[in-house]
Formats: sequence, C-alpha cells, structure tokens
Amino acid sequence: MWFDGWPQVMRIVLVGAAAYAALIVCLRISGKRTLAQLNVFDFIVTVALGSTLATVFLNTDVSWAEGVTAFALLAGLQMLVAWVSTRWPRVRGLFTSRPALLLAHGEIRYDALHRNRLTESELRQAVRMQGTGDLSQVAAVVLETNGKLSVITSGKYGDGTALEDIRGIEALGDDDRRRPA
Repeated sequence: MWFDGWPQVMRIVLVGAAAYAALIVCLRISGKRTLAQLNVFDFIVTVALGSTLATVFLNTDVSWAEGVTAFALLAGLQMLVAWVSTRWPRVRGLFTSRPALLLAHGEIRYDALHRNRLTESELRQAVRMQGTGDLSQVAAVVLETNGKLSVITSGKYGDGTALEDIRGIEALGDDDRRRPA
C-alpha cells in the first residue's frame, strides 16, 4: 500500500515524463486556441487532457502510445470544432454561448441575470472591481462566453460597435448603441 516497488515508481517517472512531453508537443501543434480563455467546450477538452495524462501516469494497463493517441485525438477534435465554428457561425452556437448583456446604461437586466444564473451582488462586484462605484456611470456589463464579466463605463463606450454580437443588445436601441461618449 505505501510502496509497491521500484519498477512501478520508475514506470511513473519514465512514462509520466514521456507523456507530459507528448502532451506539450500536442498542445503546441494544436495552437493557441487550445490554451485560450476557456469556454465550455475548451474546458471539457482541458479536463479530458488532464484526465488522460493522469491515466497514463498511474494506470499500468494504459500504454504511453495509447495515451499519446488520446492526446492527439482530443487536440484534433478541438481543432476540428474550432475550424468548423469559425467557418459556420451557426454551428458555433453548439459549442459556445453568446455574450449576454446584464446591465444597460445603469439599469440592471434582471431577466438576463436570472437566465445566466448570476446574482445582482456578483454584477455589482464586477463593477466595483473595475473601480466604479456608481452604476449610472456604467454603459454595459457583459457576461462573456468564457464566463467573465466585462464592464464598459460610459466614458469608454464610444460608438458601441464592440457590443454588436451580444444577446440583449436590442435593449440599448440603435440610438444608444451609436451615441458618442
């Protein structure tokens, strides 16, 4: 239980180091997208890669070659999904969510908060973390596809074109979206 012998320890060291190196190579080949800010699909791939690495490290029934094949398959699937979703925007919705407008010109959009399972307190915290203490000074708070909250103050709103792909943007109206800062 505490020590099964040196051969098992050496297997972990050798196969583990080789599997780790193979994972690094796989991630480098698959590109920056694999290591980017995580959306749900990216998170699943990351967890699966970590689980596969742990299995290769500790399970003597799984060979290094099988582990590398699993790494390559996961990275390849992730690359395929990224390729498909950039070519066909409608398919992208299957893998990632759209950003959601949670606050528009100081007005909290409670329907969007509830739909995204967020609290008013979390929204206010995001605004405070941007150094703003007055909601009326905030043009928009957006829940991004990676789960982060973007806070855009009225002074930084500009013409609002960065908000065009956001669910709920119609709440701002055309005049509000294009108004000068």
